[in-house]
Amino acid sequence: MATITNPQPPRFDPIETSQMTLMEHLLELRTRLIWIVSSLVVGAMIALFFADPLLEFIKLPLRGAPLISTGPPDTLINIFKISFMLGACFAMPIIVYQLIAFAAPGLYPHEKRALLLALPAIVGLFVAGLAFAFYVMLPVAIGFLQEFFGDEIEQLWQFDRYISFVTRIVFWIGVAFEMPVILAFLARTGLVSGPQLLNFWRHAFVIIAIVAAIITPTVDPVNMAIVMGPLIVLYFLSVGLAYILYRPRTPRDFSEEPFIKE
Repeated sequence: MATITNPQPPRFDPIETSQMTLMEHLLELRTRLIWIVSSLVVGAMIALFFADPLLEFIKLPLRGAPLISTGPPDTLINIFKISFMLGACFAMPIIVYQLIAFAAPGLYPHEKRALLLALPAIVGLFVAGLAFAFYVMLPVAIGFLQEFFGDEIEQLWQFDRYISFVTRIVFWIGVAFEMPVILAFLARTGLVSGPQLLNFWRHAFVIIAIVAAIITPTVDPVNMAIVMGPLIVLYFLSVGLAYILYRPRTPRDFSEEPFIKE
């Protein structure tokens, strides 16, 4: 007589299934945060070894103008600030991957594949945004600020304020350059479509102008236009990608997924 054995329940994989308990979600979040923080710390420690050439590199837009330190800890604090920023750039692939891995249980299989394939573009566009901000926008903005009443007022800039100024501009321009990947992924998941984005262009222009005004460090229209121009181009690039990648989203049927017993 044949022996009937109970089938083994499917192995639980928090990345492959969306049926996770609240505690499992919290444990998963803790693990991802540990990876993110660890990558930032390691990246910042590596960047400390390049602090001197990095500082000389960041001072390039000043065109030889001096920086002054007004307090004993200012130089040390700002060197760590620079190292942390460079460390964040080093750790960006790990940070993005951990965010993707945490969001994966709530996505369809084709959405997970699309998100993983977008990882190089996410990192590449962020780096492109950093390069644009440093090599295109900062020289124009700093040149304007140096020449603004420069004959009547001696321009002696504080080290800490200059570093905060540079890191803020470079970081947010890098983030803004992520727009095509984000909108392309939303189109792939069926949340937005090309026609919707195209019809939204007037509102997009207003939002881009507000973002440019917040990011732009000066009040002149030239620097604001330098920021708005690439963002507008990136928006219409996003519209084109949305037309190509749009896929209608169908309701997810959880009844067909394996039941995870508590």
